[in-house]
Amino acid sequence: MSSAAFAYPHKLAEAFRTISEVALELDVPQHVLRFWESRFTQIRPVKRAGGRRYYRPEDVDLLKGIRALLYSDGFTIKGVQKVLKERGLRHVAEVGRGGVPAPVQPAPVVIEKIVYVEKPAAPVAKKPRPTHLRAVSPSLPFFDEQPPVREFPVLDSPPMPVAEAVKELAAAFASEDPQEMLMGAQERERLEELLGELQGLKVRLQAARQR
Repeated sequence: MSSAAFAYPHKLAEAFRTISEVALELDVPQHVLRFWESRFTQIRPVKRAGGRRYYRPEDVDLLKGIRALLYSDGFTIKGVQKVLKERGLRHVAEVGRGGVPAPVQPAPVVIEKIVYVEKPAAPVAKKPRPTHLRAVSPSLPFFDEQPPVREFPVLDSPPMPVAEAVKELAAAFASEDPQEMLMGAQERERLEELLGELQGLKVRLQAARQR
């Protein structure tokens, strides 16, 4: 005989129960029964006009079995769904009637996870700078670019003083014929150029000796 027959002595064992009566017997709120109905498709109360639910005796036993698995044996919603799928709603209803013991929930498997934490490398200490040394400024003269060295031609013999060169040129002009001197304008220009070059060589040599 269904356990619902003992809960409602004023009703027949086959009589339907309202949701308020079932909630009172299971000691759960009515909204919990509606929630279980949305999670377990095996719960199918009869719905009549106005959406009122009426539970048959086997529906009440199924709800009692679900309550026992959730509240007494520590099953989760998914765990109870698995029991219903593997063993069927009759088995869960028998649990609710107390006819069979509740299935043993498998113990959780503990998986150890080893985490290696790498220590940060210790900072390298900077060696102190010796006090007898100091930084060299890049603006010192020997860091500057050296000016280019001008090369001068190497003379096989020391140059003749300018005064002597002028005397020799004057002597050369004096020994020539005046007519020929007038006719040798090009040679005279050439001699003037040579004289200018000699003077330039003198200035360059003096500058080179002063370095």
